[in-house]
Amino acid sequence: QVQLVESGGGLVQAGGSLRLSCAASGSDFSSIAIDWYRQAPGKQREFVAFITSGGTRDYAAFVKGRFTVSRDNAKTTVYLQMASLKPEDTAVYYCDTGTYWGQGTQVTVSS
Repeated sequence: QVQLVESGGGLVQAGGSLRLSCAASGSDFSSIAIDWYRQAPGKQREFVAFITSGGTRDYAAFVKGRFTVSRDNAKTTVYLQMASLKPEDTAVYYCDTGTYWGQGTQVTVSS
């Protein structure tokens, strides 16, 4: 079993930056891939980014060039660095392993 805890969300103005963290426990962190998803009010949850155990990364088209996913295996934490934020990035952001999900962290971008 894996426990995931997201943090780092908040209120930011358009054009600003935030760094989200996903702290994991309960498993061999270095061997698992982590995804980031988000869900805006009234919308379905959508994929944002992932990072594999080997460090391979991929992103949804709407965040490429603005978001960067990274991991620190020593800290068992995955990060989502978000820059050039837009109001449409407002959502609850979740990390997951494909099986286990965190509780999410709210990101609100004001115009």
